[in-house]
Amino acid sequence: MSVSPLKTLPRDVALKPPVDLVPNPYLHVGPKRIYNPLTDLILDTGTPAHTALHSVLNGAAQVQGLAPTVREELRRALWLVPEEEGSGHRAFRLKYVSLESHTVCNQKCYFCPVAYAPREPYFMPTELYRRILSELAAYRDTVEGVFMINYNEPTLDRRFVEQVGWIKEAGLPAATLTNGSGLTPKRVDALCALGGLRFLSINISTIDREKYKKDRGADQAEQIVRNLEYAGQHPVAEEMEMVVLGEGDAAHDQAFAEIQERFAGSRFQVQQRRLMNRAGYLQIGNNANLVGRCLGGCENIGSRPLQHLHITPHGQCVLCCEDYDEKYIVGDLTEASVEAVLTGERFAQLRRWAYGVEEAPDDFICRHCIYALAR
Repeated sequence: MSVSPLKTLPRDVALKPPVDLVPNPYLHVGPKRIYNPLTDLILDTGTPAHTALHSVLNGAAQVQGLAPTVREELRRALWLVPEEEGSGHRAFRLKYVSLESHTVCNQKCYFCPVAYAPREPYFMPTELYRRILSELAAYRDTVEGVFMINYNEPTLDRRFVEQVGWIKEAGLPAATLTNGSGLTPKRVDALCALGGLRFLSINISTIDREKYKKDRGADQAEQIVRNLEYAGQHPVAEEMEMVVLGEGDAAHDQAFAEIQERFAGSRFQVQQRRLMNRAGYLQIGNNANLVGRCLGGCENIGSRPLQHLHITPHGQCVLCCEDYDEKYIVGDLTEASVEAVLTGERFAQLRRWAYGVEEAPDDFICRHCIYALAR
């Protein structure tokens, strides 16, 4: 991610007429910065470009009243767009892919939909998996991670290490989130032999055996700790994190302190993160209600509508990982290409809903998500 500079244009550059330009409707406008998820650029406060664009956004100035050089710089970097392009967007910037190869999980965590509505076991055919990777390779310049998970445990796939190799062969960065149960020393060694993952995240809530069993419906704490102690001493990934999940209470703080102490000196960066309710699916964690308000985008590890592609084992593409029931399907990769899905009208429509370009229904998933923005 980079900061958009304001440059002086050569005198011989013809400036575009200002009357047809409007602010890009897909901007994330914060108190100290403006972010464009379609270009991955930021305008920080104190820069001439930020001052100018902010004055237009808050109604203090008109586009045609901006200094010509500033206006042209904003147009070139897509902070301003032609008015006729302001609502029919099929644009995107693919940064993150969730490519879920199967539906199986070996835990029943109380904070996950899998515990309440487990899916039938299904494994994506290898031919489809590899075809999808070959098509995703076209976006390797912008993709920062192909995550091998959505609601499954990725290490339960016997092809897990092979899949990492296939992702890397496609020139894409392999990434995964796992509970660690299948991250055995043998697998750790195999992953290191492949050059490792780009990113590895371990989700954990406690290392106390009885508490772990209660939280996750599986007596695996001791096995997982052994696996992670071995993994923590090896370069399994360029970036390795361990996320301690909980409800933000004293028990959560205690679990975090114990895990942080246990893995001090390892390659894992231990973090504490509070549970959320999966856009209203669960009755735990933080809640949100944006019914009746104008939606203004998404900040769930970037913009889910503009920067993510979530692929289920059946080849269905859904708007967001929070959509466990697959209500918002944007395409079917058994019938269409990755490009066709990303540029399709259904995806474009849901992007317009998520950003308030069109009014979304009251029951739209983003209206109940803590990561949704409002204008």
